Amino acid sequence: MEEKNYPNRTLRFQRRAILKMMMAAPLAGWMPLASLAAEVAKAMPGSSVAGEHASDGAVDTYQPKVLHPHEWRTIQVLSDCILPADENSGSATEAGVPEFLDDWLDYQRGELLTEVRYGLAWLDSECTPTFQHNFVDCAADQQAQILDRIAYSHKAAPEDARAVAFFNRLRDLVLGGYYTSEMGIRDLPYLGNEPQASWQGCPAPVLAKLGLV
Repeated sequence: MEEKNYPNRTLRFQRRAILKMMMAAPLAGWMPLASLAAEVAKAMPGSSVAGEHASDGAVDTYQPKVLHPHEWRTIQVLSDCILPADENSGSATEAGVPEFLDDWLDYQRGELLTEVRYGLAWLDSECTPTFQHNFVDCAADQQAQILDRIAYSHKAAPEDARAVAFFNRLRDLVLGGYYTSEMGIRDLPYLGNEPQASWQGCPAPVLAKLGLV
């Protein structure tokens, strides 16, 4: 089978390797976010894995590979519900997370794509009879009302179990996509892999605290 000719091939394969690590995590519980960020920083010093499209201001020109137009719009809105902009950093869509997710779903397909499609359809099926709109067209408080049903597994009704599983998986992928982007690493903040004009050694107060002076 002919291999896809991606630009930034190395970054894409690095991103996929990180996601494979995340996808294996349910076997032993999800990797803590700080640990994931550390692994990303070691694997990709100075690089961005998400936000390739966002970094040049061309988010709107991205053509989804696997998500249908309405699914794509729902993923964008849902990603920003999970990780909105704040006073320090931009939102998930500004970091290129939807592109990141679509690329991963195109590569992974199978059960994960089925799960995501089910969850996106479920959101519309719950919003339409209650609010007379699809999820993307609901007001923010209406979207929050639906998401509150599935965001906390210990509070969710048994009949919502599959939607809870979808949301938990997607939330972890959104966080993984965000915190492996240039914007997300800055937001942590990750302070490694930064060029230094000069090295002055360990600060004296630190040396004193360690009993080394």
